[in-house]
Amino acid sequence: MSSRLFGPRAARAGSARRRDRRGGGSRQAQPPGRLRSLLRVRSVAGQVFVLQVLVVTLIITAALVALVFQARRDSTHEAQTRSVAIATTFANSPQTLAAMTGPHPSEVLQPLSERVERATDVDLVVVYSKDGVRYTHPDPSLIGKAVTGPIKPLTSPRTQTVETVKGRSVVGYAPVTEPDGTPVGSVGVGITVQKVAGMAAQQFPVILGAAGVALAICAGGTALVSRRLLRQTHGLGPVEMTRMYDHHDAVLHAVREGVLIVGGDGRLVLANDEARRLLDLPPDAEGRQVTDLALSPGVVELLTSERTATDEVLPTADRLLAVNKRSAGPGNGSAGSVVTLRDTTELRALSGRAEASRERLSLLYDAGARIGSSLNVERTAHELAGVAVPRFADLVTVDLAEEVLHGEEPTRRHTVMRRAGLSTIHDGLPLMAVGETVRFPDATPQARCVQSGRAVLEADLSTAEGWRTLAPDRAEEFLGHGFHSLIAVPLRARGTVLGSVDFWRSERAEPYDESDVLFAEELSAWAAVALDNARRYTREHAMAVTLQRSLLPRDLPDLSALEAAHRYLPAQAGVGGDWFDVIELSGARVALVVGDVVGHGLHAAATMGRLRTAVHNFAALDLPPDELLARVDDLVTRIDRERADQGDDEGLIGATCLYVVYDPASGTCSAARAGHPPPALVRPDGTVTFPDVPAGPLLGLGDLPFESAEFEVPEGSQLVLYTDGLIETRDRDIDVGLEILRGALSHPDRTPEQTCDAVLDALLPNGGNDDIALLVARTRVLDPERVAGWDVPPEAAAVSGVRADVTRQLAAWDLTEAGFTTELILSELVTNAIRYGTVPIHVRLLRDRRLICEVSDGSSTSPHLRQAAATDEGGRGLFLVARYAERWGTRYTPTGKVIWAEQQLDGMAGEPGAALTGDDVLDQWSDATL
Repeated sequence: MSSRLFGPRAARAGSARRRDRRGGGSRQAQPPGRLRSLLRVRSVAGQVFVLQVLVVTLIITAALVALVFQARRDSTHEAQTRSVAIATTFANSPQTLAAMTGPHPSEVLQPLSERVERATDVDLVVVYSKDGVRYTHPDPSLIGKAVTGPIKPLTSPRTQTVETVKGRSVVGYAPVTEPDGTPVGSVGVGITVQKVAGMAAQQFPVILGAAGVALAICAGGTALVSRRLLRQTHGLGPVEMTRMYDHHDAVLHAVREGVLIVGGDGRLVLANDEARRLLDLPPDAEGRQVTDLALSPGVVELLTSERTATDEVLPTADRLLAVNKRSAGPGNGSAGSVVTLRDTTELRALSGRAEASRERLSLLYDAGARIGSSLNVERTAHELAGVAVPRFADLVTVDLAEEVLHGEEPTRRHTVMRRAGLSTIHDGLPLMAVGETVRFPDATPQARCVQSGRAVLEADLSTAEGWRTLAPDRAEEFLGHGFHSLIAVPLRARGTVLGSVDFWRSERAEPYDESDVLFAEELSAWAAVALDNARRYTREHAMAVTLQRSLLPRDLPDLSALEAAHRYLPAQAGVGGDWFDVIELSGARVALVVGDVVGHGLHAAATMGRLRTAVHNFAALDLPPDELLARVDDLVTRIDRERADQGDDEGLIGATCLYVVYDPASGTCSAARAGHPPPALVRPDGTVTFPDVPAGPLLGLGDLPFESAEFEVPEGSQLVLYTDGLIETRDRDIDVGLEILRGALSHPDRTPEQTCDAVLDALLPNGGNDDIALLVARTRVLDPERVAGWDVPPEAAAVSGVRADVTRQLAAWDLTEAGFTTELILSELVTNAIRYGTVPIHVRLLRDRRLICEVSDGSSTSPHLRQAAATDEGGRGLFLVARYAERWGTRYTPTGKVIWAEQQLDGMAGEPGAALTGDDVLDQWSDATL
């Protein structure tokens, strides 16, 4: 503490100590003399040192006495054990028994006993006969002489303690017996106890040395403790310390700041008068647990915890206290803590306003993070309602104009809106649900705020009447739930009122005021911008989806070759470039196409439309799948180059495509793919396979080749084409998706429509993040009876034979009314093949929904339609074919070409495809020409 608390004497002492630490005081030279006086008997340290010396001396003396008696007893016992062991060993030796039963026992046993004496360091080894005659003895004069006194034969080992000239000795005896137990004699071994006790004496220097070290440690510890006491008391004597304590106690109880000292066990150690007044402590507070003093929870938590505090404001009773807390000593708080208290009740109002401002700033921060997390109008409205409950309001409703929900900008300020968001802490309120239409009468705060464009405050709902007109029958129920004030705020963004948001309060007693209105307007303005962004995105998204759907086929053609169904799901985050198509080809064949343009947005949708149109055009040329993809690849490369030349950084990265051609006449498929997943083939027996179609590069990567693959498709099979968004997601690998797809397709009895639903349910139970195109087609095979063909020799006379064969076949099909037209078309096509083509020449008729005529030859040259002049003798054959066939064209094969023409079977006379007469043919030439 400062000198102000300890008085002038302490201040002078402190100044002197500071001078000493700087090296300029006289006390710097005093420690050696002070250290010499530490151990004086009159000082406390000296008395402690003397006491320690006495205690250590007594302990050492007791240890020495105990060691002497213990050594004496242990030495005697050790001597007995050793003598008996040596005697027993010597007696049990076979050599001993043999010598004692031999003719000259002393000559054998005397050298043996001497070796034992030297080896075992005993005093004597004596062998006795059973009559007591000594066979061996350290004194040779006693060998052969009997011992005095009565002799008792030994039956077991024993010991005897005797006093000798060498001191106290122990003699151990052991009997020597025949194998049958007959005693032969005995062996006696003597050892002086002093020889064994010498080992114990070696421990005395260790004990005395340890005693000396202990005394040195005591002396050093006493000196160190004394020096530390001097440092802690700053060199003050007892009188000075007493005076300093009196000054400290006077100051402690005189200051206008509460001081508490709390022990490590949670008991109140000290409380000055100001602390007792601020906390209303009882007289016996000191020594009691803090938790038993009826303090506020905040104060109790702070006093019992180990954390520190600096000017922490805590409410207690009717006061507001600023609390500081520090540990009373080093460590983790086990030494207790010191707490100071200041009365800051006059700052309560200011603190409340600051806390409210902090809470509102926190709410605005949370609103900025939560509102507008998605570009969805309804979800943004829900986020606005949820972020304000219960921190600012107990009920929040968000109502938007109908145009806003559809992405349009309101043309006027509406009082009829749709509820888009709702959040409340009350259950069972009579509220209009989300999605219902709400009509606000002109007197309601909602209508007034929308019309004026400014917030409307109803501080007391019990006296206000306008809000009751919205639902008069439910107004009292609202008041019964405790609602007492309301703020209605218009949602304005960029000068347009999108709707209104209502904040209702019930739990807090204080009503809304003008400061709350300002905050509600700021929060609503933030949310209105997010709502307007979502509205704009909704409009743009709807436009993109409309564009994309307009570029996709609305209905699939009704074909006899297959039955098809499709599904298209746009991406949740934006429009993608997935597309599909079913294209009718010549010869009753059908092309199935699925593609995916990389990217999202209008650019991807527009590019998708261009690619679909290009595939349609190339398919009309009857190109093989690999050649068609090569031409589409050139188109994509050209699109990229054009965008790069225009400086567009959002150029097309690439596109994928799968092109499959199914021929119902042969039941085969020809397929090629460019970076697209392979098709799935569901056979009639339920087997699901993925045909091995070579994986070509993405469209737009350059001059890389594409390859086609052909495979058979049994009748009744299903061909499944899809985009990668179906099988691959962020949390699912493509291989897992393919296995799920395989399981969903293994039901061949389903219709294509049912298959589409099953696939989407299995792979996309909750929707997907990417757009998806799915195309399922069940194949049919053309009946062989509906196909007829003839080989034609390269002779002009063969044309008449072809006409006759065709006439008979049409009669068999009951199509005689189409005979003349068919004969005319085939005559022209066969004549051209004979005149300009090469062998082999083949004619084929297919009866499908249309009558198809095909003439193939080995030449790759294609005829061209032209308008013949009046003076030309030829050139009108293809003109007639084009005039009376619904469609005609040329497709190339690996061995040549096929010229085909289709006729409708239900046409009217005089129209293309109707029955043709000779007069119709003559009408193609003028009279002058004839």
